[in-house]
Amino acid sequence: MKFAWIDLRSVSAEHREAVVDAAVHARLEGVLDDNLEVLASLPPTVLKVLLPTPGAPLPPEAANVADIVLTQITNTDELDKLKLDGGDSVGAFVDVVDDPTLRLACAAAIALPNTLVKFRDPTKIPLEIVIAAADKAPGRLICEAGDLEEAGIIVDVLEKGSDGLLYGPKDANEVFGLVGLLGGKTPDLDLTTLTVESIEHNGLGDRVCVDTCTHFGKDEGILIGSYATGFILGVSETHPLPYMPTRPFRVNAGALHSYVLGEDNRTNYLSELKAGSTILGVTADGRTRRIVVGRVKLESRPLLTIRAVSPDGVEVSLTVQDDWHVRVLGPGAKVLNVTELKAGDQLLGYIATDKRHVGWPVAEFCIEK
Repeated sequence: MKFAWIDLRSVSAEHREAVVDAAVHARLEGVLDDNLEVLASLPPTVLKVLLPTPGAPLPPEAANVADIVLTQITNTDELDKLKLDGGDSVGAFVDVVDDPTLRLACAAAIALPNTLVKFRDPTKIPLEIVIAAADKAPGRLICEAGDLEEAGIIVDVLEKGSDGLLYGPKDANEVFGLVGLLGGKTPDLDLTTLTVESIEHNGLGDRVCVDTCTHFGKDEGILIGSYATGFILGVSETHPLPYMPTRPFRVNAGALHSYVLGEDNRTNYLSELKAGSTILGVTADGRTRRIVVGRVKLESRPLLTIRAVSPDGVEVSLTVQDDWHVRVLGPGAKVLNVTELKAGDQLLGYIATDKRHVGWPVAEFCIEK
């Protein structure tokens, strides 16, 4: 789990109290400041991080107030001195501006319990290098973010990001925005086994292929359905096809009206998706992850409708392209071609109890058929 420190140095006086209250309420790990008196005023539930102004003497009472004291370092001699100090309360701040300071940041992240880094380079290549260098180190790497967009990028660098973030929010709302980035892991879903009741050939209609910015696993796809209460797990084109190469980034998903399940129990119509949209990738055992859409392709094709039912009697419907190479997953991640489905076959699906209004779950009377 990622953690975050709030940087009070950049917070305006009018917003400081609200930002601290939001950080405490949201249970962010810590608050950083260069003023020991400010840190002393914070509640005991918050980790207090002191980063003195370079050259300023360390107050003698710092050890009694601050949980972590960071020292800005610019060379290996200063790093060696911090190594000798020892203890979990020791840490370094490295402003990475060139290759020597990049190597210093790597050395600090390997040797110290806490290393805060700031990068002048707008690319994330220097951060990648520090993350890789410190991968096996027991200490914690914290990266300063200039805005929430950058914070969102930092947490995903090299698929793991830094251990923590330092961010100076403009107001309390940005504190909660930061919390949303930290809690980015999508929850597992409890998939169910559906039994096919009928297959109906519909004739021409519009279907959507969802091309994503990721490589699907062989047991992974997306949840799609005509009703808000039930979805079928459509599989990607990761599996071999007789007349064309595999396209492991694509799901031939269904008719344009279909729902697709995304983050936070939110749905979109397939017709709403576009480059940059996000959906959930779902495996046959219910693991999920956030996936970015690269593009969608809407084309007219012959369609068929799958009607199935859950063990509890919930009806599920999905309309897809009437073609052999369109596939769904069954129990045990069995790959099933939709044109070969028949009554009694079993599929993997997901049953939701919510109705929908503009994609959001809502408790209201609604009949879909």
